[in-house]
Amino acid sequence: MASLPGVPESYWVESTATTSFPSLAQDITADVAVIGGGIAGLCVAWELSQAGRSVVVLEADRIAAAVTGNTTAKLSAQHTLIYARLRTSHGEQAARLYADSQQDAVEHACRIVADLGIDCDLERLPAYTYVESSEATEQITAEVDAARQAGLRACSVTETGLPFDVAAALRVENQAQFHPRKFLLGLVRQMTHDGARVYERTRVMGLEEGRPCRLACENGTTVTAADVVVATHYPIFDRALLFSRLQTKRELVVAAPIPPEQDPGGMYVTTEHNTRSIRTTPYRDGQRLLIVTGEIAEPGSGDAGERFRRLAAWTRERFAGTQISHRWAAQDNATTDHLPYVGHLHPGAEHAYVATGFSGWGMSNGIMSGKLISALITGHDLPWAGLYDPRRLHPLREAGPIAKLQAKAARHFIGDRLRSSHADSIDDVAPGSGAIVRIGGRRCALYRDTAGVVHAISATCTHLGCIVAFNQAEQTWECPCHGSRFGTDGAVLHGPATQPLEPIDLDIL
Repeated sequence: MASLPGVPESYWVESTATTSFPSLAQDITADVAVIGGGIAGLCVAWELSQAGRSVVVLEADRIAAAVTGNTTAKLSAQHTLIYARLRTSHGEQAARLYADSQQDAVEHACRIVADLGIDCDLERLPAYTYVESSEATEQITAEVDAARQAGLRACSVTETGLPFDVAAALRVENQAQFHPRKFLLGLVRQMTHDGARVYERTRVMGLEEGRPCRLACENGTTVTAADVVVATHYPIFDRALLFSRLQTKRELVVAAPIPPEQDPGGMYVTTEHNTRSIRTTPYRDGQRLLIVTGEIAEPGSGDAGERFRRLAAWTRERFAGTQISHRWAAQDNATTDHLPYVGHLHPGAEHAYVATGFSGWGMSNGIMSGKLISALITGHDLPWAGLYDPRRLHPLREAGPIAKLQAKAARHFIGDRLRSSHADSIDDVAPGSGAIVRIGGRRCALYRDTAGVVHAISATCTHLGCIVAFNQAEQTWECPCHGSRFGTDGAVLHGPATQPLEPIDLDIL
C-alpha cells in the first residue's frame, strides 16, 4: 500500500506549545461549569468570565486540541450555500438573523484580538463559494441574492485568485482567518489571570440537573455549579435526544508550503469534488501554508487512506509543484434543519445549556455560542436566541432527515451484527492494521501493532452499542452510528461515548 503524504498532525497543534493544566483533584464549586475545552466551551467561559461569573472549564484531554485543533479555521459568515437554503426553508428573517449572528461573531473575534493584543495570524480577507461547472451557476446566482438580502456584502464574480478557472463564484467581503489555537490560548491566558479555572484530563461522566447542578467526574471528584454548559462537540448526555437529530461527518485536510506569490488571496469552498475548501496561513521562511480540506465521509465508512491520496492528488494538480507537508482530519455534526443547537439543553432544562451542530463552521459558531449562552445565563437578550434554540422542532421539515438518520443507525446496529466477522482469524490481521474478529462467540476489535503484538478490545461502542470499524489511515476505531472514536487501546478520543472500549483477554476466550 502506498504511503500517505505528509506528517500526520495538524499544523495548528504542531506550531503551538502543548498545554499542561492540572487534572481536577478535589471537589469544587463555581457559578458556571463548562464541559469541553474547544472553541465553543472556551468562548463561553471567556464571555462569562468577563461578565463577572466564576467559571471552571473541564476538558477530557487537552484544550483546543481535538476538533478545534483540527479545523480549517475560517472565521466567516459565508457558509457555502446556506442562505438560499435558509430563505427557502426558514424564511427571509431567519436568513438575516443567521447572517447577523455570524458576522457579529467575526467582528467580535477581531475586537478581542485587537483588545488583548493576541498574535494569532488574523487576516481580513474575502470568502468565496465557487463552482467550476456551468450547470451549477444558478446555485451561485441564488446564493448571491439570498446573501445580499440577508445583509452580507456579497457579489457574483467569475475571476478569483485561484490558479484555475471557475464558472461562477459568490464573494463576501469582510471575513477573516486566524490560527485557532493561538487565539484561544490567548483567551485562556487572560481569563485564568482573571480567576477562571481550567482542568485538563478531567472527564465528566454524569450530570445531575437542579439548583445547583452537580457534575460527576471520572476520577470521583464532583463539581457543583449554578449553571452547566455542555460544549463537548457531540453532546455527551443523551437526555435531549439530540443524537437523533445530528449527523456526524469526517473531513480530511492536507497542507503544503507555497511561495507567497501563489497565495490565492482569500478563502474558498465548493461543494464539487466531494467538497474542496482552500485557504492559506503564514508559514516558515516567508512562505504560506496552503490548507485544502475535502473528501467528506461518515466515520467508519471506508478507506480514509485512499481519500487522503485523492485529496493530495487534487491539491498537487491544482497547485502545481506543491509537496504535502501535513495531513489531518476534522469531525463535525450537522443538524436536521441546518441550524446549530445553542441554548437550553432540553425542554425542561433551566440551568443546563448546549452548543453543537456547527456543520463545519465551528469558528464563527463557537464564538457566537459564547456570546449567546453567556447572554442566556446572565439574563440578556440576543435577537437570534430563538433561531438557535435546541428545543425547537419543525416536524414537517425534519421528519424525513430524522427518519433517515435513525434508519442509518438501525442498519449499522443490526446489519453489522449479522456479519459473521470482518476477518476470519487473528492471523488475518496484518501488522499496523485492525479488524473485527469473532472469537469464542464474541466480536473483538483486534489491532496488531508494528511489533506484531495483538491488542484486543470489545467491538461494541460504549455509547449506544453499535459495532466499531477500523480507520487504517488514522489508526483509530470509529463508531458509524454517532461518530465516537477510540484509540487502539480502547481509550475514548471523541464522544459522545465517555467510557472506553473494554479490554479483552484473548487467553480466556
